[in-house]
Amino acid sequence: MKKENLLVCICAAVSLAGVLVWQLFFAEKVSFYMVGMVLIVLTILPFFASFERGRAAAVEISLLAVMAALAVASRAAFYALPQVKPICAVVIVSGVCFGAKNGFAVGAISAFVSNFLFGHGVWTPYQMLALGLCGLFAGLLFRAVRPTRVRLAVYGFFAAAVLYGLIVDLSTVFMTLSRLTWQGVLGVYGAGAVFSLIFGATTAVFLFLFGEAFVKKINRIQKKYAV
Repeated sequence: MKKENLLVCICAAVSLAGVLVWQLFFAEKVSFYMVGMVLIVLTILPFFASFERGRAAAVEISLLAVMAALAVASRAAFYALPQVKPICAVVIVSGVCFGAKNGFAVGAISAFVSNFLFGHGVWTPYQMLALGLCGLFAGLLFRAVRPTRVRLAVYGFFAAAVLYGLIVDLSTVFMTLSRLTWQGVLGVYGAGAVFSLIFGATTAVFLFLFGEAFVKKINRIQKKYAV
């Protein structure tokens, strides 16, 4: 299984290298947007390949499906309030309870499915990668430390405001700037800073109020069904 995952990563790296060489040496005009999209998609593929080749039990698959559905519902429930969405909090809890790989899968799937309600576009792969990484790093971090409400809230704010914001706003950089300059990039990130801070604060509040109890409830289910 490790060899298969390594092969997927090698194929992704070779594909990305091919796109970069074509854009830099053979294309009339370099499209940083195309390079960025290819990079995002190829980054996501190894995680899904690893998840698909795993031998997860039916109960585990059911729990992950429920978490993804809950993440989608939590985003839809606050449709009228921009950036006030607990979806990242649910993804982080998934990573804490089910591990890094499953946290990435829940994050990426919930971003993709929820955009059927909010609208798909060139930003979708960036949102999938960003939410997936929020779940991934949560699984890695809280494997080593106990997930208290304060720790969950602090990590949730950083993940939603900084990690998610940096990746998703990158799609805006590629869509709106005809030429990449430091002034233009900083302008895009500056314009999105308020939205990122609201998203981070919302995630932190939900995790502080409900995160620790949510984790304990899922742990009880895992213990009962030996997941």
